[in-house]
Amino acid sequence: MPPAEATVGGTAAGAVPPPGTPGTPGTPGTPEGWAATGAVPGPKSEAESEAGPAAVSAAELPALRRRVTVALVISQILGGLGIATGVALASVLAQEVSGTDALSGLASTASVVGTALLSVPLAALMTARGRRAGLVLAYAIGVLGSGVVVLAAVVGSFPLLLLGLAAFGAASSANLQARFAAADLALPERRGRAISLVVWATTIGAVLGPNIAAPAGRSVSGLGIPREAGPFLWAAGVFLLAAVVLQAMLRPDPLLTARALSRETSDRTEGSLRSAVRAVRESPAALLALVSLAVAHTVMVSIMSMTPVALKHHGGGIELIGLVISGHIAGMYAFSPVMGWLADRYGRITVIGLAVGLLAVAALLAGTAGSSHSRVAAGLFVLGLGWSAGVVAGSALLTDSVPQAARAPVQGLSDLAMNASAGVGGALSGLVVSQLGYGYLNLMGALLLLPLLVLAVRRAFTRTGNGTPLPS
Repeated sequence: MPPAEATVGGTAAGAVPPPGTPGTPGTPGTPEGWAATGAVPGPKSEAESEAGPAAVSAAELPALRRRVTVALVISQILGGLGIATGVALASVLAQEVSGTDALSGLASTASVVGTALLSVPLAALMTARGRRAGLVLAYAIGVLGSGVVVLAAVVGSFPLLLLGLAAFGAASSANLQARFAAADLALPERRGRAISLVVWATTIGAVLGPNIAAPAGRSVSGLGIPREAGPFLWAAGVFLLAAVVLQAMLRPDPLLTARALSRETSDRTEGSLRSAVRAVRESPAALLALVSLAVAHTVMVSIMSMTPVALKHHGGGIELIGLVISGHIAGMYAFSPVMGWLADRYGRITVIGLAVGLLAVAALLAGTAGSSHSRVAAGLFVLGLGWSAGVVAGSALLTDSVPQAARAPVQGLSDLAMNASAGVGGALSGLVVSQLGYGYLNLMGALLLLPLLVLAVRRAFTRTGNGTPLPS
C-alpha cells in the first residue's frame, strides 16, 4: 500500500489530482464528486444503517453542508462559553478546596488530562457511530463532570474535584473534534475554510465566558454552593444545550454521510489507537500535520500559562492580565478564517511554515519584553495567531492525508497528542520560570519549533504537490 498522504485515493494532499481520481471535485466516489454526477452511494454499513445518513440527493448536499456548519457553529459558541465560564475560577476553586496555592495549578492539569484521555475513545465511538454520537456523549460527560465539581466544592473533597475537572475536559474534546466534523463533507479546496469557521465560532463563547463567571457565582449564593463553583453549574446547563442542538441538528451524520458517499472506504473501518498510529506512520504528510498540531499547541499553552505570573512580577494587575489574555484569545480564534483561506489558497505546508514564523516571533517578543507590558501583549497576540495558523493548517493537512476510513481515529490521536504534550509543557513551564525565568521559557518554546521546521522544509522539498494550493 502506498503512503496514505492522499486527500483520497492516492493523490498527494494539496496536489491537483488527475481526472477520475476519487476525491477530485466532479469525480464519482466522494461527496463532491457524487453531488456533481448524482451517482447513488453503495450499500450502507451496519453502523450507517443504525445511525447513519438517509439518502442524500445531489441537490441536497450543499444544503446539508450548510446545516452541518450551522449546527457546529452554534455548539461551538455554547461549548466555548461553558468551558470559559468554568475555567475562569477553576484554579481559585482548587485553592479553596485544597487549602493551598501549591495545588491550585492541578485544576487545569486535570482538565487537560481528561481531554487527552477521552480523545481516543470518543474518536473510536465516532468511527463506529458517527460524529453526532461522539460529540453528544462528550458534552454529556462534561455535564456530569460539572456536577461532580459542584459536589466536590460542597463536600470539600479535592480528589473528587480533580475527577470532576477531568470529566469536565470532555467538553474540550467535543470542542476540538467539531473542527474535523466541519471537514467531513467540505470540498477539498474549501476544507481549510470549513475548519477555520468552526474554530472562529469559539471566539464568542471564549470572550463571554469569563465575563459571566462573576454573576454565575453570585447566582448560587443562597443554595449552599460555594461561589467559585457557580460557573460550573452554569457550564453544565450550557453543555446540555449544546448536546441538544447537536442531537437535533446534526442529521444526517456528516462522517457517516461522507463515508457512504466515498468509494475509497473499505467495508471495515477501524477506530483503534493502533490503526491511527499505523495510518500516520504510512503518511509523511500526516506525520507533519500531527507534529504541527502538537508543537503549536504545546508552545502556546506553555508560554500563555505563565504569562500572568510574569506580568504580575513586573507590576501588572488583574485588569492588565485580563486585557493581555483577551488579546491572546482574539489572536487564537478571531483570525482563523484568514488562516483557513490562506491554507486553501497557498497550501497547508505554507501556512504551517507561517505558524512556525509567528510562534518564533511571539517567543522573541514576550521573552525579551522584561518590564514592557505592551511588548508582552504583542507577543501574546502573535502567539495566538501562530497557534491559529498551526491548528487550522495542521487539521486540514491531517484530514487530506489519510483515507476516509482512518480519519476519525487519526483525528482522535491528534487531539491526544496535542493535549498530552501541552499538559507536560504546562506542568513544566512553572518549574522553568521559577528556576530560570520567563525569558528562558520562551527560548525553550522557540527551540521546540525546530523539529517542526525541519519536517516542514523536508516535506516541502520532497512533496509531489503536497504543499501547493488546491484548485479554486
